[in-house]
Amino acid sequence: MNLRVELQCKNLHEYLGELSPEVLDRLYDHPAVCLAVYRELPPLAKLYVMRLLFLDEERPLPQATAALWATRDSRKEHDRCISVLRGLRLWNDDRRPSSQDGDLPGYVMNPVFRDNLRIALLGGGKAWANDCSALGPDRHARDVESLDRYAAEHWETILRFMVGSPSATVSQDLARLLEQAGLMRSEPGGGEAPPLSITSAGFQFLLLDTASQLWYFTLRYLDTAAQRGMDLVEILSFLFQLSFSTPGRCYSVEGMSESLFAFLQHLREFGLVFQRKRKSRRYYPTRLAIALAAGVTTDSPATGGATGTPGGDTGFIVVETNYRVYAYTDSELQIALVALFSEMLYSFSNVAVAQLTRESVQQAIANGITAQQIIHFLKTRAHPVMLRQNPLLPPTVTDQIQLWELERDRLRFAEGVLYSQFLSQADFEVLRDRAEALDCLVWQNVAHRMMVVTPHGHTEVRKFWKRQKSLT
Repeated sequence: MNLRVELQCKNLHEYLGELSPEVLDRLYDHPAVCLAVYRELPPLAKLYVMRLLFLDEERPLPQATAALWATRDSRKEHDRCISVLRGLRLWNDDRRPSSQDGDLPGYVMNPVFRDNLRIALLGGGKAWANDCSALGPDRHARDVESLDRYAAEHWETILRFMVGSPSATVSQDLARLLEQAGLMRSEPGGGEAPPLSITSAGFQFLLLDTASQLWYFTLRYLDTAAQRGMDLVEILSFLFQLSFSTPGRCYSVEGMSESLFAFLQHLREFGLVFQRKRKSRRYYPTRLAIALAAGVTTDSPATGGATGTPGGDTGFIVVETNYRVYAYTDSELQIALVALFSEMLYSFSNVAVAQLTRESVQQAIANGITAQQIIHFLKTRAHPVMLRQNPLLPPTVTDQIQLWELERDRLRFAEGVLYSQFLSQADFEVLRDRAEALDCLVWQNVAHRMMVVTPHGHTEVRKFWKRQKSLT
C-alpha cells in the first residue's frame, strides 16, 4: 500500500499545550523559555500577561473582569487568547474569594512562569549560556557569513540524501530518525541495512521553506527524545536558549550533561551549530538555530507554499506541451527533485532537461508521491517566463499527469470471504440478501452463484446460513 499522508506540523502553542502540567512547570523554570513563549503569544495575549505580571499574586482575576477588557467586536479574539493562555498553563482557573460577593470564577497566573518571566524582563538569575571568554581567543573563529554557508551545506546534504543523491551521506542515527519521522521508508528485501526511499510525506517536506522544515524535523526529534534517554525539558530549554544567542559569537560546552552534549552533536549534523571537532570546548550557533523557535506559530506551516526553495533557487522550471521539463539551475538538490518524477535526458552546467513519461510519473506515484504534489512542485518552481502564461502549466501536461495517476487507481483491493457452489439459485439469493442487509456484501456474480463478503460480516453470514440449513 502506498504511503500517502498529509504532512501535519504542530505550531509551538499546540506542541507545548500537549505536554503534561509537570513537564510545563519544569520547562517554565527557565527564564529563556518563558521569554520565548511570551514572544510567540498573540499581541492581545501578551497584553493580558503584562496586566497580571506585577499585580497582587494572592488575588485571582475574576473572569467577569477579564471579559470587560474586550469590546463586543473583539470577543472572538479575546476568547481565542484566553484559550491559548489556559492551554499553555500560563493562566489557571481559580475559585478563591476575590470579592465581597463570595467566590467568583477567576484566573491566576502560573507562579513559575510569572517569576521567571520577571527575571527575563528585568534581569537577574543565572546566565542562560556559558560564555567562552575564559577559553581565550579562537584561532578557528567563524564569522556570520561562513556560518551561513556551513548551515546551508549541512541542511542541503540531508535533503539530497532524502532524494537519493549518491554524493550525500548521513549518519545511521539521522537516517533512522528520517525513517521514524515518516519522511523515508526502507525498501523491502534490502538485507540488514535496506536502502531508504522518500515517502509522500517526505516529498511534501521538501516543498516547505527551510524554517518550516527545521521545525517539523525538530518536533519529530523531540518525539523520540525519551527513547534516546534524553531529558525533554533539558533539550527544549537549550533550543530556546539558542534562539537568544548572538550570531558569530561562540559559547562554551562547560557544564553540559552527557545527554545534552549528545544533542549538541546532532544539532551539529543538522547544521544548527558549528563545532570544529567533537572534543572542541566551544560552539557557534548558526542563524538556522537562532530562527528555529521564532515564527513557528503560523497556523499551518506544513500546508502552504514555501517562501523559498531548498537550495536557494526560485523560478527555474519551464514545462512545454511535449512534456519536456527544463530546469535552469545548477543545484544538485533541485535536479534530484525533478528526477523523482521524470526521466532525466541531459544535464549541463546550468540547465537540466527531463521528460515526463508514463513510467516516470507512475513510478513516483508508486513511491507515494501524488499527481497533485507533482503539479504543485512544477507551479511553485515555475520560471518567470512561465508566470506570464495563463494557465501557468499547459493543461495537456497537468491533465495527463492526473490521468496517469488514475490508471493506477482503477482497481480497488479489499479483503473478503468467497461463497460459491450453491446447490440452488434460491439458496444463493437468500444468503446474498442477508449479506446486503448486513451491509457486508463486497461482490456478487448471479450467473455463477458466487459472492464475496467482508471478513467482519463473514461470522454473521455463516451463522445465518447454519440456521437456515437447520430449518430445512
